[in-house]
Amino acid sequence: MNKEKKSLLSRRKFMGTSLLGAAGMGVLPHVSVGKGVHNEIIRDETFRLGFIGLGRQGNGLLNSFISLSNVEVVAGCDVYAAKRQRFLNKTQAYYKENKREIKVEVYENYHDLLSRKDVDALVIATPDHWHALMAIDACKAGKDIYLEKPLTFTIKEGQELVKAVRDNNIVLATGSMQRSYANFQQAVRMVQKGRIGQVSKVYACVGGPPKPFDLPKEDIPEGLNWDLWMGPLNAPIHFNNELNPPISLNPPENEKIWGGWRWYKETGGGLTTDWGAHMFDIAQWAIGMDRSGPIEIIPAGYQDTEYLTFKYANGVTVTEQPFDDKESRGCKFFGKDGWIEVSRSHYEASDPSLYPVLDEGENLQGGGGRAHHIDFMESVKRRKDPIAPVEIGHSTCVTCNLGNIAYELGRPLKWNPAKEQFEDDPEAEKHLHRAYRPGYRL
Repeated sequence: MNKEKKSLLSRRKFMGTSLLGAAGMGVLPHVSVGKGVHNEIIRDETFRLGFIGLGRQGNGLLNSFISLSNVEVVAGCDVYAAKRQRFLNKTQAYYKENKREIKVEVYENYHDLLSRKDVDALVIATPDHWHALMAIDACKAGKDIYLEKPLTFTIKEGQELVKAVRDNNIVLATGSMQRSYANFQQAVRMVQKGRIGQVSKVYACVGGPPKPFDLPKEDIPEGLNWDLWMGPLNAPIHFNNELNPPISLNPPENEKIWGGWRWYKETGGGLTTDWGAHMFDIAQWAIGMDRSGPIEIIPAGYQDTEYLTFKYANGVTVTEQPFDDKESRGCKFFGKDGWIEVSRSHYEASDPSLYPVLDEGENLQGGGGRAHHIDFMESVKRRKDPIAPVEIGHSTCVTCNLGNIAYELGRPLKWNPAKEQFEDDPEAEKHLHRAYRPGYRL
C-alpha cells in the first residue's frame, strides 16, 4: 500500500481504542453482566481455563491462550485419547519451559471437566453439533465461555443458548476473530461513518452449502469414543477419518486437514456456516444489522437469482458473490460515493482517505486472533460483554442457517428477525431445529 493511500487515522491509536472494548465504534455497546457465581473467582485475577475439543482448532487456540498473562490452562477434554495426550504433552512442556508448576488434567467426558469448581472459563472448539449442549451446560455450571463459530448447529439452539447466558450471568465470546482485525474494523468504521455514502449492496464471498454425507465407512481407531463424538446427532452416518482427522504422537504429527464434518448436511453447514460465520458477520456489522438479520432470503438457482441473496429492512442487499477473480473470502461494500473491499489479507478502496495506516512492519491482520482472545479475558475480568457477545454470534449464525434452509427448500423465505420466526411458512419452521438422538435433549 503506498503512502498516499493511507488515511489520517492512526492504526495504532485505532487499535488501542477498539480492540479491548470497541469503544467509539458506536455499534457494540458493552453490557455489564452480573457477577453471581464469579464473586470468588476473580479475587486474584488469575483465570484457570479448560478446553473442550482438542482438535486442529482447539490446538491452535491453545497456542494463544496459554501464553496470556494471568491465565493458567489446567484441563482439557476430547473424545479421542491421542488428542488428549497431545494436549497434555503440549501444556506440560510449555509450563516446564517457563518454570511454572501447573497441574493439567484431561477428560473424555466434558461433564467431568464442568464439575471442577476451580475452572473459571472454557474454550469450546468441538464440531458444531455439540456447541449448544456443552455451552448451555457450562452456563449452568457458572463457567464463562469462548465458543467457536458458528455459534450453534440450529436456530433453536442459539435461542436457548442466549437465554442460558443471560439467565446465568455468563460472559460468552463468539470466536469471530475478524472483529478484532484492524482492516475489518477499519472497513466497518468507514461504512458506518458514511464515508462511502449510502450502502446499497454488499458482496460477501463465503462458498456454498453442505452436501449429503457420502464418505465410505472405516474402522474406528483405538482410543476414539465414536458414540460420544456423535452425541446428539440423529443422523445415519458412520466413522470416517475425515470427520475426526488422525494425529501421531510419535513422531509428532498434527492433523493434515480440517474436520470434514463441516462439509456434510448431516453433520455441518458447509461453507455457508463455516465462512459465512465470518463474512456475513462483517457484512451485518457494517450495515447496522447486528442483533437483527435479513427479512428475505433467496437461494442461488431460484428463477434468475445467481447467488444466495439476503435482503434487509434498511434496503441493503447482501449476496454470496465474489468480488475478484480469485473468489477471495471477503466482503465488498458498494456505496453511493465509493466502495471498500476487505479480506484477511486484502484491503482496497475507492479513495486513499478510506485506507488504514500501517506502521513499518505491520500488516492488515493487526490485532487478529490474539487480540480477540485478550478481549475475552479482559471481559471476564471486568464482567462485561466482549466484542462478539452471544446475541451477535447468534444473529450471524441465524443468517447462515437461513441461507442453508433456503438452499434446502429451493425457494425464497420471509423472515421476521425481531420475532425470529418465518412469516406464514410451516414448512420452513420445521427447519429451526433438528431432532436429537434418544438420551439427548435441549
